[in-house]
Amino acid sequence: MSQDGVASAFRSVLDELGLGSLLGGDQTKAPCACRVSFDEDHLVVDASDCDGDLETVAACRRTVVEALTERDASAIVTRSNGIERRYERLGVELLGAAGRFVGLLGDRDEELAAAAAENPLEVATELERQIGPVADVAVDAGLLEAAADIDRYGSALTSTVGLTIGHYFVDRRIDDDARLRDVETLETGSEARIYSREDGVALYALDVVDGTLSEPERNHLVEGYEAIAEGIVEGDRAASRAIEYATDEPADPLLTRVLSKHTNGYGVLEDLFADPRVTDVYVTSPVSKNPIRIVVDGESMTTNIHLTPDGAQALASRVRRTSGRAFSRANPTVDATAALENGTGVRVAGVTDPVAEGVAFAFREEADDRFTLPGLVANDTMSAEVAAFLSVAIERNAATLIAGTRGSGKTTLLGTLLYELPPETRTVLIEDTPELPVEPLQAVDRDVQALRTGTGDGPEITPEAALRTALRLGDGALVLGEIRGEEARVLYEAMRVGANANAVLGTIHGDGADEIYERVVSDLDVEPSSFGATDLVVTVESYRTPNGRKRRVARIEEVIAKGDDIWFEPLYELDGEQAAPTGRIDRGESHLVDRLTRSTEEYATVRRAIADRTELLSRLAADGRTNPPEVAAVYADRGQE
Repeated sequence: MSQDGVASAFRSVLDELGLGSLLGGDQTKAPCACRVSFDEDHLVVDASDCDGDLETVAACRRTVVEALTERDASAIVTRSNGIERRYERLGVELLGAAGRFVGLLGDRDEELAAAAAENPLEVATELERQIGPVADVAVDAGLLEAAADIDRYGSALTSTVGLTIGHYFVDRRIDDDARLRDVETLETGSEARIYSREDGVALYALDVVDGTLSEPERNHLVEGYEAIAEGIVEGDRAASRAIEYATDEPADPLLTRVLSKHTNGYGVLEDLFADPRVTDVYVTSPVSKNPIRIVVDGESMTTNIHLTPDGAQALASRVRRTSGRAFSRANPTVDATAALENGTGVRVAGVTDPVAEGVAFAFREEADDRFTLPGLVANDTMSAEVAAFLSVAIERNAATLIAGTRGSGKTTLLGTLLYELPPETRTVLIEDTPELPVEPLQAVDRDVQALRTGTGDGPEITPEAALRTALRLGDGALVLGEIRGEEARVLYEAMRVGANANAVLGTIHGDGADEIYERVVSDLDVEPSSFGATDLVVTVESYRTPNGRKRRVARIEEVIAKGDDIWFEPLYELDGEQAAPTGRIDRGESHLVDRLTRSTEEYATVRRAIADRTELLSRLAADGRTNPPEVAAVYADRGQE
């Protein structure tokens, strides 16, 4: 049969099916001005002359289907007026099958091809009930199978949406079984809704303030973004001046904030960390397949936010620029710190090819350096009596390990204890990533020297080398941000032989003295007799309350050593929601309290010092005098008990 005959046969069959109206007769189709291109396996549609919504705009559907006649795509992205829409799964399968159907038709019937391109669902629905040459082509193309479970375009062509300059998508779909349990308006103007789900972890649905902007406002943002990218506007206040450039009017505060977070900040992460309950944000590779995940008050949740590959690369560039550290295939891991637009500090760990499939990050809120012991008493992290014991022990040079699991508050407590060292004490502090409050301590006239360690590659020094260097930088307290490797043996050897007669403090991952001992001796290869140089193990933990997650000191254990025999005795342990005395100190049984006595003192002298310090810390907490300058001023006058 000739091509004209085939076309006539197709037309005859469609007329019999009642689909002739889909062909449009002699009606002239309005041309589509959309431009398409492929970015790897993604079909990208520049829909600047319409809104790019494939659910409602048939002309855009036709352009997409025609682009898919000879090549499949894993996702379809449309860009229009500052908005990106991303389509996946059912919608892509339907339009891809329509593309194959149109391709198999070839040029045998242009009107039929146009009908299938613009209305593939309607054509497939009718052909599903028929047999004949047209239905056979639809089966071969996979069109009938792709359309089988789709009742309308809205159920298949539901897109995730985001700003073109933001490099992220928001999935607005909510499962039918999801139950709303909390709504929070954030300081950025975005809204966070938390849903419980029967068959999965909780969903953290973020309504980003970017999505509330009008089309003219989005266009101003894009123009302002391009002005910064092209160097037309730069320097201080670049965002506000870019908005002024785009609008010829005074900068709108909302547009300025949105533009600033996407140019000078960390994009949508700024909105997530604007929620004070969020402590961790995880960007998992490959980013196009995995939503951002977060930890809210200690609970892991899935968000409705996906980064684009460009968004992940933008984060990588931002981390390189702010940290000064290499991050590439040649250096595929990075550990750094960053500051968000609102001043919040975050610790950043990143990986990329070849150790991961693309870029991935873990962002974690840094320990708050505004805390002091009176502040921790005021927020119920510990009682005044527990705080007083720690204060006296640190002041008298107790070697202390702060233990806990991830996110339990180890670094926060360590930072607060540094204020308890006598003001004249020189302190050398070793960290691979800066988290401890060096500048606040120096600002209240404390002598603190920080050393930054790394892997040993390039100009950085290893933790072991830093520790040996620290022992030569002056007699005083020694602080390790985290004890986790070879440096443990160097540290304990120095403690054992008395190379550092002052306080030694550090954090270590673990739960309780027994677990810490096992890790240090068995995993880090420290001799049991060397571990006996430790005086205290303080365990902190996070726990859930009706008002969210909180942190607390769970127990304090003293280390008792007789040769290689090591055991632990609790001085404070949980009683209700706070740690309370076990009575060991009051009964005169504490080996540590006995060791803390000076040559002219007795055991009772230290007990009185703890009692006096309890009264002082209670008074400071009650009066609200908890910030570092106020506490340092009081400490300068407290003298030695």
